[in-house]
Amino acid sequence: MKQLSRLSALLFLASALTSRAAELAIPDNVTFERDIVYAEAGGAKVQLNLARPKNASGPLPAVLCIHGGGFRAGSREGYNKLCLTLAQRGFVAATISYRLAPMHQFPAAVHDTKAAVRWLRANAAKYGVNPDCIGVTGGSAGGHLVQFLGVTAGVKEFEGADNPGFSSAVTCVVNVYGPSDFTKSYGKSVDAHVVLPLWLGGDVETARAKHIQSSPLNWVTPNAAPTLLIHGTEDKYVAYEQALWMRDRLSACGVPVELLTLEGAGHGFKGADAEKAEAALLAYFEQRLKK
Repeated sequence: MKQLSRLSALLFLASALTSRAAELAIPDNVTFERDIVYAEAGGAKVQLNLARPKNASGPLPAVLCIHGGGFRAGSREGYNKLCLTLAQRGFVAATISYRLAPMHQFPAAVHDTKAAVRWLRANAAKYGVNPDCIGVTGGSAGGHLVQFLGVTAGVKEFEGADNPGFSSAVTCVVNVYGPSDFTKSYGKSVDAHVVLPLWLGGDVETARAKHIQSSPLNWVTPNAAPTLLIHGTEDKYVAYEQALWMRDRLSACGVPVELLTLEGAGHGFKGADAEKAEAALLAYFEQRLKK
């Protein structure tokens, strides 16, 4: 029976890997590697997938993609296609997993994202990365995490312990409908009352300090990374005003910031809105990372 169970497990794994490979067409001019462990914080091995151009000369700019899912769900696989697109355009691109709530609360995910940036720098020679040109992008919870990267470089309490000796600073940020102030999310988001207590250990009344500490709006300084915000006006999960607050705070600190407003768009862009958002993202990284 044990042998049959083991065989069944192996067959299931082989089937899953075959299915996963079949649904993602790898261009001939791109190298794509899966399941690379980049950190082992808190006893959990966290992994990334990495795409890069074949036969590229010289160190290349890199883009780190961070998935959404309310800090409690989601998968790095959702950014595989964007990573392939970026690689075809001359970037090294990685999509990461990170520790999720409720088992792992704030700032575990922040520690992981910073560890991923440091991992890119630690492995720059191996993967042909220019360590001085690293951009980040993410949507929803991932948008929050990339914005947090952009405003907390060098803040010791958020750095974590993995891949020490390298900076977690990023060159630029593309924040796709990520929240900026959690203290004002309740009543403006259809699921904040469920999501935030799981990640922050309580609601805004019982864990207000955590809501303030985890809000990227409160960490903006003139040293923050240049940022492109992309947000729809009809977002029911992360209100459009969250992008306005971040834009205004960055601008007040003299940080280059742009806001692409998609009129009538909700959370999770589709069709023409998705095309506009991706085009703006690609153009921004071309501008900011390929100098």
